Amino acid sequence: MSKLPEEHKFFDLSDYGRPAAKVIANSLKNTSFTPIHVTIGFIISGLIAIFCIFQRFYWLAALFLIFKSILDAADGELARVKQKPSYTGRYLDSVADIILNALFFMAIGFITNTAIWICLVAFLGLQLQGTLYNYYYVILRNKFNGDTTSRVFEDKTPKALIGETQKHVNILFAVYKTLYGAFDKTIYALDSNADQGEVMPKWLMTSVSTLGLGFQLLIIAVLLVLGLKEIILPFFLAYTVMVFVFIGIRKFFY
Repeated sequence: MSKLPEEHKFFDLSDYGRPAAKVIANSLKNTSFTPIHVTIGFIISGLIAIFCIFQRFYWLAALFLIFKSILDAADGELARVKQKPSYTGRYLDSVADIILNALFFMAIGFITNTAIWICLVAFLGLQLQGTLYNYYYVILRNKFNGDTTSRVFEDKTPKALIGETQKHVNILFAVYKTLYGAFDKTIYALDSNADQGEVMPKWLMTSVSTLGLGFQLLIIAVLLVLGLKEIILPFFLAYTVMVFVFIGIRKFFY
């Protein structure tokens, strides 16, 4: 099952790893590998990327950042091809992402001797960007009966799906809310009626997809390879302004 019906799909700049992710998922379809195993794989890839950043192996770091992004898409694809969606996988994926993102920025801050407050504010900006992208994307998916494992409002613990335990869902949801709650509340406060507005056009969703994690990792990878590591944190700090630009466009026109 695709995340969106064909007629409502947009060109997602953050989802460049999807073709490779589908290949991986289809190759694992009839094996004992589960989406959780793939999630663990992207965690390992992310940790290797962080090690490579510390060691100044920037080409390798870039490679593992992109591979992490591909595996990040592959776990969801495997859940779809096996027809085994789970909240456990959904929340584990998100929790792993935010922890890895923090470690990415800590590593970049270390190698560039950047002040800790800049690292922190840039990280907060990165997460706010990704939260807006996910917010608009989930609204779109819910409107058109796409993949509904993710919810527009993560306000209460969901009921475990077949094949997972409620205990695991409860624990991971609590961790998710702790780590993401402030970002979700901030975006909701800035655009609380987004789900009641018109369907956002494809060009705007494509533009918003530059805030997605896949595209963010691609930017980091490219800047590392180009020897521009010093501008990574300032870039994400400055690009946070696009959160307000996209919200303004959505509110004024749609």
